[in-house]
Amino acid sequence: MCYSAQIRAEFKEFQRAFGAVMDIDTYVKTFWWGEGAQARRIKAPRAMVRELLEIGPPELQENLRAADAAEADMLTREIFDQKCRVGDAERALQVRETKKAREDVRIGTNKIQQSQRRLDTLKGTRGQDDSRIFPGVCCPVLVVENGQRVVKPMRYECRPAGTPAMYDRKFPGTYNARRDNLEAFWRRQFGYTHGLMVADRFYENVEGPDGQNQRIEFVPRTGEPMLVACLWSHWRDPTGVEPDLLSFAAITDEPEPEVAAVGHDRTIINIKLEYIDAWLNPDPRNLDALYAIFD
Repeated sequence: MCYSAQIRAEFKEFQRAFGAVMDIDTYVKTFWWGEGAQARRIKAPRAMVRELLEIGPPELQENLRAADAAEADMLTREIFDQKCRVGDAERALQVRETKKAREDVRIGTNKIQQSQRRLDTLKGTRGQDDSRIFPGVCCPVLVVENGQRVVKPMRYECRPAGTPAMYDRKFPGTYNARRDNLEAFWRRQFGYTHGLMVADRFYENVEGPDGQNQRIEFVPRTGEPMLVACLWSHWRDPTGVEPDLLSFAAITDEPEPEVAAVGHDRTIINIKLEYIDAWLNPDPRNLDALYAIFD
């Protein structure tokens, strides 16, 4: 399965490569931060947020800066609290060795490092993970609407329309769509709502020879970006309580020999450039033509 990927996170790249336009309204709704004690930020690669701080609508830029400031304040307080925790534990260890004190030092130190990395990111430090996605994280997806190529932010983990909100917990693996299940589980998306994610590499967690989990990285031999075939859905809450959700799944297939050789049991489907329009404008009456794109 494609658990994680290094993606092209900036709209400008889609505009330059595909002549796409931005769905501004959806970007604003997706990234808008509501102030308050219960406010939560959308999970998204920092590269997406950084671009919106540069080219997004002025009101969204202001909102994102406020969100950054609030998060930075929270992280600063967390670092202070954890430093106090570690200090107290270290002093306790000087008196007597205890498991609790050792754990407080370990956990507190890890939280300090984690919070400091995020704080550095908010302050402008750039890193490779700025364009990394995992299940549950937002990502730009290329679709076609009314004949126009459009980029929409979508969550990487599909919640099909018509399902309950708890569907994510019941089926946590819906960030991938198996090719051999497209006409069954994914029948309402396959042939109807297709998209493309652009990725430079992807990662899987596989079991190593020693039985331990290990991360495997796959990078195309050509070094060119992968046009990953996706299915997406627009979920709406019939009760009107939950916000609308755009989400997607990357289609996976049996791995090619060189991919299987390094431990991958599945691989994403990388579409050739000449088939973009055929994939993004599917005909549900001709599924064979869509399968042919994969091959």
